[in-house]
Amino acid sequence: MEVSLTQFIEQVTTNPIMAISVLLTLGVIFVNGWTDAPNAIATCISTRCMNVRPAIIMSAIFNFLGVFIMTQVNSSVASTISNMVDFGGDTHEALIALCAALFSIVVYSVGASFFGIPTSESHSLIAGLTGAALAIQNGLDGVNGQEWVKVLYGLVLSLALGFALGWLICKGLSILCAGVDRRQANGVFKYAQIVAAASMSFMHGAQDGQKFIGVLLLGVAFCNGQSDVSGAIIPVWLMLLCSTVMGVGTSVGGEKIIKSVGMDMVKLEKYQGFSADLAGAFCILLSTVFGIPVSTTHTKTSAIMGVGAVKRLSAINFSVVKDMLLTWVFTFPGCGAISFVMAKLFMMLF
Repeated sequence: MEVSLTQFIEQVTTNPIMAISVLLTLGVIFVNGWTDAPNAIATCISTRCMNVRPAIIMSAIFNFLGVFIMTQVNSSVASTISNMVDFGGDTHEALIALCAALFSIVVYSVGASFFGIPTSESHSLIAGLTGAALAIQNGLDGVNGQEWVKVLYGLVLSLALGFALGWLICKGLSILCAGVDRRQANGVFKYAQIVAAASMSFMHGAQDGQKFIGVLLLGVAFCNGQSDVSGAIIPVWLMLLCSTVMGVGTSVGGEKIIKSVGMDMVKLEKYQGFSADLAGAFCILLSTVFGIPVSTTHTKTSAIMGVGAVKRLSAINFSVVKDMLLTWVFTFPGCGAISFVMAKLFMMLF
């Protein structure tokens, strides 16, 4: 399946359900750039390497580049998301269920961000798609277990590897820089952390941008009477559309989330912030190459905890960590349940 921009515009303007699905997908991408992308720059701001506004602009640019460049190099994450669920053979109902899934993600994510709690847009997306698939198929036949299990791999990878890499990098730097003048070291790590934060933003775009490209491809396939996206080619215009919307969302800001992740959880120095960013970026790169969907929030916060644990476990504010864990625990049943109910309701109405 290959869709030109002209064909896409024609479908959006002539098919109301397709138009709603595209608008909701772009809305979710915008919310992702607004609520999830700030995690990538939280440590850079908390260690005062950059001010909030320049950091947000930098993040928006590198989110854009991450979506655009990585999708052309390796689009396996987009394929995983597209093939994770089966909405059945009725493509009209499938498109309606997809709209319900996207609507639930927007509702859940905006509600959580209102309270300044970092959300996992990746897990909201997966939960929303799964809830809608369960509703339309009336059972587990709508879930592709082989692809869905990659979510569990990603959960373990982001938590365990993020923490371990954060600890190892920070511990190694502590040993290497033991005899270095503190002011000189801070000067070096200030710029090193800016580079690492840009890398983290790039990988966030590469990982999350692909997830939503996969969803848009599903919508296009359903509109064309196809029940899956096998053999689909991701066009350049679609990469540009997703990356631009994500970049605009990031530019809106996310000061509450920056404060929760970068300031409230662990008090970081510049070399620690660099360690967390580098660990998070590498973990996401590894996951993206193997087509495993991971959460930027999970990865970054795990890396920060690993960095904080180098000195002592008490350096971590576990009350903040607890709030985040509770949010993640509720994401799958919460967002999935909203999606299930909305899919049933939408199918009755439309």
